[in-house]
Amino acid sequence: MAGEGGSGVPHEAELLAFADAAITAGAGLAKVRQLVVGRMGDDAMHDAAAVIAGFDAITRVADGSGIPLEAQKAEATAEWRDRLGIDAFWTMKV
Repeated sequence: MAGEGGSGVPHEAELLAFADAAITAGAGLAKVRQLVVGRMGDDAMHDAAAVIAGFDAITRVADGSGIPLEAQKAEATAEWRDRLGIDAFWTMKV
C-alpha cells in the first residue's frame, strides 16, 4: 500500500505510479499515463486502466453495500491485514 513494489512485474514502477495517480485523480495523471504509453504502449495502458477501474469499482460496490468479510477469509488474511493496517479503514456496520 506504500507503493514500494518489489513484485518483479515488468514496468512495476510505472504501473504503481499510474494506479496511484488514477485512484487519486492527481494532477500528474496525464503525465504518468503518457509514461506508461511510452514504455509499454497504448494497449498496455488501456489494459492497466481497465484493471485499475475494475478494482476500484469492485471495492466501492463492496464498501457501499456493506458486504461483510467472511469468517474464513478474515482468519486467512488476519496477519497481512494487520501488517497493512486495513482493519483501521472505515467500514459500514449493518
